[in-house]
Amino acid sequence: MTDRFELYEAAIDSLPEGLALLHGDSCEPRKVVFWNQAAVAITGHTGVELMGRVVPETLQALLGDGPIPDCTQDETNVDSARRSERGFLARIRHKLGHEVSVIVRYLGLRDGFGQRIGLGILFHPAELLDALPRGESGEDESVESSQTELEDRLQDLIADHIRGAPAFGVLWISVDQAHDLRRTHGAGACETMLTKVEKALIPGLRPGENLGRWGQNEFLVISHERTPAMLADHAQKLAGLARTADFRWWGDRISITVSVGAAQADRTATLPDLLGKAQSAMTTSFLAGGNQITSATEGTACLPS
Repeated sequence: MTDRFELYEAAIDSLPEGLALLHGDSCEPRKVVFWNQAAVAITGHTGVELMGRVVPETLQALLGDGPIPDCTQDETNVDSARRSERGFLARIRHKLGHEVSVIVRYLGLRDGFGQRIGLGILFHPAELLDALPRGESGEDESVESSQTELEDRLQDLIADHIRGAPAFGVLWISVDQAHDLRRTHGAGACETMLTKVEKALIPGLRPGENLGRWGQNEFLVISHERTPAMLADHAQKLAGLARTADFRWWGDRISITVSVGAAQADRTATLPDLLGKAQSAMTTSFLAGGNQITSATEGTACLPS
């Protein structure tokens, strides 16, 4: 029978992010006790080379702008920005000699009594952030601000899900009439319509869900529905609410419909993967004529009820 610790090791070894586990507190040099396969791929250094040793000079940037704080400092108060879930940018040197830019996050490791026993370092290539699928923000600062807030929330949920938190999903919602209205009547008319749509969607959100602008003509819903079927059903209800938005321009009522892409998170996918699936599903809905919902998992489109 497989030992449970072998299962734990296999699970963290399969993470898409590099993971280094360092033993020891801040009063002594931390030594590597685990180095997963993603860390090998990113740095070129194998676990056999690093096991039981301090982090080599070429990888010291993973520890920030110098050593992790010593025992006279409170680690929770030092450079809190770089310890956020979004992480900080570091430049390390690959074993072959070239520079690699990575985004680094820290996990404090404590025993059952709450004593600090080590440090976990999660890192991934920085270009993954640049590849994060988004809608167009143009020059609208409010859209960019919304994208940043949603990205922060998604990074939190991805990290929590990897550590065992329940599944979640995203709904990429594009307003079918927005592009033409923006082109024919200008940004003001389109923004008024999008405000109406947002107000119509809010009553349909579950407790703890997040809704925000993800592009000029798009919204993103971060949902806590735990299965693809439940997520698709939730999308149906929100699409129905969007159609109730009462938008009038110069006295004429404009009917509103949305194209929705639904994608469920899993522990093997990165955030760009998740959003890419949702975007692709939304595009499928739009190309099917709009007023459609497509589940990335099921790969099918359907009309809202």
